[in-house]
Amino acid sequence: MAGAVAAASTVATTGTAAAAVDPGPYGSGNLGEWKGLSKAVATGATIERVLSVNGVFMFGDSLGVQDGKALALRLKSKLGLELAVNNWSGRPTKDTVDALANWRANYGLPRRIVMACGTNDIFNPPVMAAQIDRAMSLVGQRTTVFWVNTQVARTGLGNAMLLADQRNSAWVNLQLAEAQRRHSNLRIVRWAEWLAAKPSRLNTYLRKGIHTSVPYGQDARNELIVQAVKAG
Repeated sequence: MAGAVAAASTVATTGTAAAAVDPGPYGSGNLGEWKGLSKAVATGATIERVLSVNGVFMFGDSLGVQDGKALALRLKSKLGLELAVNNWSGRPTKDTVDALANWRANYGLPRRIVMACGTNDIFNPPVMAAQIDRAMSLVGQRTTVFWVNTQVARTGLGNAMLLADQRNSAWVNLQLAEAQRRHSNLRIVRWAEWLAAKPSRLNTYLRKGIHTSVPYGQDARNELIVQAVKAG
């Protein structure tokens, strides 16, 4: 998906430009305008088909735009599950939960949902807790949510911003971990911990400290999602 890869690179460049000028209130810069960036959103017919066969919905950001098609193939081949995606480059969690609310109102929700967002909330980490709780309220107790946690440490922007990215990623992930204690149907897909387990993984499986490399990072992150869904 060459266009998606290019779009993911554009997202990183957009964020980098803003951050280089202004570190923002949390040191990682400010989230730029994202609504004109690339997206991958299933058609209504696909959404309804996935619901009819007890499949999976995915809501994400630029990593999902790049990796969603490969995830759909992996879920189908390994678990026999269909996937409908709503991924938008640069989109923060609040707007991603808005998309979840929209699909709920227009189509209903399946019993399994992948939330692959939080990367763009390093610019404003405190918002995460309320948005996670909002998402869990929308899905209710009968739906299991598999939420991929966040690892951002953008290279080439200087040590101060790189450290801020790491700190803010940890802050986002802490709120997710705390939310799991409040919601018994929330599962965390531990992408950050998997990367941290071996320092060499950061260079092998990430591009510029944020997007997955293809195929290694893409395969690794998608496999973590598939195994989480399998475990239930």
